[in-house]
Amino acid sequence: MNEESSEGRQSYEVVSVRRAERPPGTEGSNWHRYVIAFGGSNSIQGCRQGKLNVVTAAVEEMVAQLNERHGGKRGRVQLPLGKKSDE
Repeated sequence: MNEESSEGRQSYEVVSVRRAERPPGTEGSNWHRYVIAFGGSNSIQGCRQGKLNVVTAAVEEMVAQLNERHGGKRGRVQLPLGKKSDE
């Protein structure tokens, strides 16, 4: 459950996607609950409506985006806003 990238950093991963009861205050059927983990002690839980394969693909895409964002946070770089003129 606690995967690390080749650089030794932890990553987000899908723990489960399972059929679930309709969340309170919602309509329709075919709901699924998903769990995404990071570092063993942190998790993201949510519900999504749709077919299992569609929900699973959407959750996997969320995980890929979370890992991209997390992997890119090494520090801020200050970029100049305009070209300096030599006076």
